[in-house]
Amino acid sequence: MPPRVRSHRKKQLPLVALASLTLAACSSVGDLGRLQQPLVSDDIHAWVGQAAALRVGAPITYTNLTDDERALRDLAFPLIEPPYDRVRWDAVLYEYGSKSTLQRDLWWVDPTAYCQQLQSADYRSTAGRYNRLIDDIRNDVVRIGPFFQIAHRVVDLDQRRTAAMNELADITPADRIAAQTRIGENALTIAWVQTSLAQRWAAYRYTLDHLAVGEPENIASQADITLAQLRQAIAANQLVAAPQFATAARPVALAK
Repeated sequence: MPPRVRSHRKKQLPLVALASLTLAACSSVGDLGRLQQPLVSDDIHAWVGQAAALRVGAPITYTNLTDDERALRDLAFPLIEPPYDRVRWDAVLYEYGSKSTLQRDLWWVDPTAYCQQLQSADYRSTAGRYNRLIDDIRNDVVRIGPFFQIAHRVVDLDQRRTAAMNELADITPADRIAAQTRIGENALTIAWVQTSLAQRWAAYRYTLDHLAVGEPENIASQADITLAQLRQAIAANQLVAAPQFATAARPVALAK
């Protein structure tokens, strides 16, 4: 049976499984916002590439992910999820791509929303807000390196895959379309992260500027240095041309 390439269909967890994971989610989030290992499945973030493709009207495929493609999506998710507090009851549902069910917007990080979240949190001192801001920025800086290391490898392998397809005459049209579709998903996943990082930087910048005015502290200079490090990391990792994700396009339908 040839690989399946479809315009839209998302694999869903069984309702019972989602319910049990949701009940456990209050203690599901570990270091750097990652899920605890017992709750993780191999393809927990397979939907990321499909969602990126559908957003710009590109086709999607359900062919098997390579180890690098799976790692690309796993490392992408913490960088596209808005930098709000992830220790919440529905964290696992977001990890499994059930974001539409709970109406969470992963496509645009409102630069004011992070600031509002931070200012509304119950900290004993103003320094606590700055420390939280610095931690969130630093976590993104730490995540960027591993993600783009995998991203460079995926792009390189996709270039080799394209060259191989151009040289082999016995590749079936279905296999060729599936491969081209996966290459597109990979590139769009990387583009989504690049777009999200720019939005996150804007949110952190907005928050720091408002904290410096409303609750000035000497630690603001440390936050500014950390934010500059994030900006440098973003500028050094512009790997693919980013499409416009702001407005969703109509998915492209391919024959089954």
